[in-house]
Amino acid sequence: MKSHSLLFILLFGLLTSCQDVLEPKSYDLQIDEITLTRAADVPLVRIGLYNAFRSLTSDIVIAGDFTADNIKHNGTFASYQEFGTKQITSTNSDVQDFWASVYRTIYVANFILEKLPTVSGVTEDSRKQLIAEARFLRGLANFYGVYTFGDIPLATNTDQATNRNIPRTAKATVLTAVLADYTAALADLPDDSSTGAAYVSKRVVQAALARFYLYQKNWVQAETNATTVISSAKFTIVPDFNTIVNQNFTAESIFEVGYTQSDDPATLNNLFVSRREVIPSDQLIIALNSTESGTRAATAKFDFAQQKGSDNGWTVQKYGTAIAGNANIVVFRLAEMYLIRAEARAQQGKLSGTSGAVADVNVLRTRAKGVALAVGSQADILLAIERERQYELAFEGHRWYDLVRTGRAQAVMSAFSPNWNSRYELWPIPQSETLRNPALQGAQNPGY
Repeated sequence: MKSHSLLFILLFGLLTSCQDVLEPKSYDLQIDEITLTRAADVPLVRIGLYNAFRSLTSDIVIAGDFTADNIKHNGTFASYQEFGTKQITSTNSDVQDFWASVYRTIYVANFILEKLPTVSGVTEDSRKQLIAEARFLRGLANFYGVYTFGDIPLATNTDQATNRNIPRTAKATVLTAVLADYTAALADLPDDSSTGAAYVSKRVVQAALARFYLYQKNWVQAETNATTVISSAKFTIVPDFNTIVNQNFTAESIFEVGYTQSDDPATLNNLFVSRREVIPSDQLIIALNSTESGTRAATAKFDFAQQKGSDNGWTVQKYGTAIAGNANIVVFRLAEMYLIRAEARAQQGKLSGTSGAVADVNVLRTRAKGVALAVGSQADILLAIERERQYELAFEGHRWYDLVRTGRAQAVMSAFSPNWNSRYELWPIPQSETLRNPALQGAQNPGY
């Protein structure tokens, strides 16, 4: 994939072409290339916003699983080899793509926030909802950006002269902006989307707040927001974990990025299955086949015919094609809410009983037919939750972020790879950005 400048590189024809979202061409976007001058433009611009965010979701899987110990490089792509060998560079094309996807989403959101208030003929409810969606997705893009790169430029408008020279903004300031966007979105979104998990609703924002507060170590608010989502009774833990692997839009899904047969680029399917560029690591396979994990071994499948050389014969099963019915990328689902609440409760010393961390973990152990977790020390329960997150959320983009936020990355990753270095707890700022943006020159993350 090609490199991108900080904010003004969007795909030409963003509103109509999914393939271009995933293989974007470099263009400096002029304001009039996205039309928002009349009420009839609103539905197309809304699609453009969600398409922009969709381009980020596969990058999140790459960051969350490839940077950590869930994968083993098995192909020829240099960018994936860097993740496999833990020798990530600032010229890595996937690092550049992640950055571009973050700011593509932010740019479209900012465009909507600037233009929509001036468009006549739009109903007040439609205006409020799209503005809320734009603020939420801008906040979510900034959330992923700041936890991937650290301090990042905080872009709040579409002015080209301003945005071509934005310095890095302190992480705490960016997170304050994220929380402000989430809070504003929460006020104006419907309780539940009329189109299901494909679009943002209050429940999605509450799930995002639960994750936000977990990362902030605000255990009370993490527990409260996770409980709100769980108690809404709008989502249910599906009885068979195979359903999570093999089906889109399950009863557990809170928010997921959907594809159809006509627009499915099968990006992750090509990566995991067709090309086998990346395969599950030996360590992950051992974990998934443990008695604790139970039926979550279905996340990967063994084929003796594939086993040769360094290939362990295992293949990721979570991402098929639209025809197969499991092409989507899940952003939030109910199981994560139970895991967030379990961790928040454990951190507060709430270990046993029906309102304790162990009970929440065992909701998922029971579904997976794994060995039930027994009450133990707080430290033991927290390590069990770490393992549970790896079993349950493998290849959904969580593992690296989990290890970094809990301070466990060095211990786990140095045992996994002799090349691991603490600098990999953040990705580098793409070299293309430090060259193009004067305010980023000399501001690279340490060690790169």
